[in-house]
Amino acid sequence: MNHTEQEHPIQSGSTFFKGAFIGALVGAAAALLFAPKPGRELRGELSDKITLVTDKTKEVAGVVGDKATELAKTVSSKASDVMTTVNESRGNIMSSVKQASMDVTDEVATASEDVKNVAKDASSDVR
Repeated sequence: MNHTEQEHPIQSGSTFFKGAFIGALVGAAAALLFAPKPGRELRGELSDKITLVTDKTKEVAGVVGDKATELAKTVSSKASDVMTTVNESRGNIMSSVKQASMDVTDEVATASEDVKNVAKDASSDVR
């Protein structure tokens, strides 16, 4: 696989179906153009087919737009959920760090007091 294929892998079989659909349209147009019909009849059929394709394209565009809107809402919702979780976790971590810091400070103060008392006792014993 080259670099482009690694960055943009084929997501599903939809690419095949898009190609088949476009090929069918091109084939239908070619069949109409090469069919032995009078010009007026051929133009009428082409006009009908173009109208049909235009209507289908508008329908597909509407569906794609709806799906894109739905996807955007889902992504927004998930991002909001992630942000809420991150903020809650940050708050929990900060409170844990503060509590641990206070505990260490208390331990250091107690140890310092113990060292001071032991030093006084040792000083008294030396005298």
